[in-house]
Amino acid sequence: MDRDFRRLYVAAFGSQFGTQLSHVALPLLAVTALDAGPGEVGLLSSLATLTVLFVGLPAGVWVDRVRRRPVMVATDVLRAVAMASVTAAWWLDALTMPQLYLVAIVSGVGTLFFDVAAHSLVPSLVGRDRLTAANSLLVGTNSAMYVTGRSVSGVLTQVLGAPLVLLLDAVTYAWSALWLRGIRAVESPPAVREPIGRQLREGLRFLFGNRVLVAIAVQGAMANLGFPLATVLLPVLLVRELAFPEWVFGAYLAASGVGALVGSACAHLMARWLGQGGAVWLLSLATAPFGLLVPLLDHGIGIWLAAAGPFVQSARTGVNNVLLVSFRQQITPDHILGG
Repeated sequence: MDRDFRRLYVAAFGSQFGTQLSHVALPLLAVTALDAGPGEVGLLSSLATLTVLFVGLPAGVWVDRVRRRPVMVATDVLRAVAMASVTAAWWLDALTMPQLYLVAIVSGVGTLFFDVAAHSLVPSLVGRDRLTAANSLLVGTNSAMYVTGRSVSGVLTQVLGAPLVLLLDAVTYAWSALWLRGIRAVESPPAVREPIGRQLREGLRFLFGNRVLVAIAVQGAMANLGFPLATVLLPVLLVRELAFPEWVFGAYLAASGVGALVGSACAHLMARWLGQGGAVWLLSLATAPFGLLVPLLDHGIGIWLAAAGPFVQSARTGVNNVLLVSFRQQITPDHILGG
């Protein structure tokens, strides 16, 4: 593993772990400390997804115009400050739902820019001939952080309380920023000089000029919409209505991470057996019915059956993230990789 890619990997490790901590602790804090209702928790949990839908494309275009590493450092610092502000407000008995909404938006924007910049930076660190292997490692690690971060966050929230977990989240972002600053590879100055509107149109023409990229974009948008819809009110349902302890919420979400980890680890084999295209569409077709298990959520065997749904579907997502991201990076020119 190259030294610079290793530092990117460690930084992404810390950033992803922190993101999963707040994904669990933030809605639990709203439920337990502010007695938030279903509508408030739903809005809080959906703000990150709405951020991706509305800011995703302009974010990619903007990232193509700047050096990627400073963007990642800045987003880490921004998210660290946002999470620390929640702990400070709670300590001063001044915490409000509007502040949590603002922090969720800042976190969503920061995570979006971090991920876009990281994906665009990888080809310059490892070369295009090693993209699949590098992405498999990154996606597998992200999935592992999905499991451990959400499981640990559920347990720590029950033991220490959500405010201290969010303070720990701030520390992980600071850790990520420090590792990114150690990357020695010098990025070439961005070659893009045309107006941002023209670059946006160029990216859209490239996207819609390739039917495979259009299909990838559509399935990604549907997945980004569908998964939050299935989980947005879980804190209210599990903790308040069904009276499960906080760690169960984290463990339930972690089931998705286990599935994504399995899928990313098997992506190479699936592509070898079925081909890249066959692996993507056959697995999507086979795993779709498992989403019908989620409404079975209840005490006893119900929670196990319900958790099987996101586990299987996230395994499909793990395969897709490795194969489809690698394909996009291989065929997309460097100056529009972010878009």
